[in-house]
Amino acid sequence: MSLRRALGRPSPLALALAIALTPVTASAGVAPGRLPQTRTEPSFAAPLERSMARLAAAIAHDDPALAQTVFFPEAAYVRMKTGLIPDPSGDYADRLVAFLRLDLAAYHAVLDAGSPARFVRVEADPAYARWIPPGACENSVGYWHEPGVRLVFAHDHRLVSVGVDSLISWRGVWYVVHLGPNPRPRDVGTVLSYALGPGRPGPPGGC
Repeated sequence: MSLRRALGRPSPLALALAIALTPVTASAGVAPGRLPQTRTEPSFAAPLERSMARLAAAIAHDDPALAQTVFFPEAAYVRMKTGLIPDPSGDYADRLVAFLRLDLAAYHAVLDAGSPARFVRVEADPAYARWIPPGACENSVGYWHEPGVRLVFAHDHRLVSVGVDSLISWRGVWYVVHLGPNPRPRDVGTVLSYALGPGRPGPPGGC
């Protein structure tokens, strides 16, 4: 579903930026990651469009703070990893967030070259969504996983697209956990699956 179709309004760029910059509020003032997980499968409709529009705006401005508003919450990650890895908070900051910042700069460099890219829509395949049970993939809490979502942009008078490696859920909301590829051969910012045209979501699998 395109952002244009989802919102039914003109000026897709203005709408994407307005949506992207709308604050996300937590239930009763409590950060979502501090609340218990649920089995609710996240939506592939307007909520995903809004969060990916926010990610696209973060890429456009190379803005890590904005990107982190759609990034998996630290408190949830610590809950999932406690007792399974030595330092969940350190791993979150030094690996996950560090890669997010590197990848954001890499995506920005590609999509800002020439004329700045304009976000058009997100492409995802709901059939690839999979519940990862507790105990799998070094996680003590289960979650939904969606691989290979694609962000489609108009850039230099043509459609191009890039991948988002992994979305995972917390309390029925999709969050980015890996923007660029995971794993990767070198610890540098890396754009996943740049392609002319919208490309194809996936492949399925992973966790």
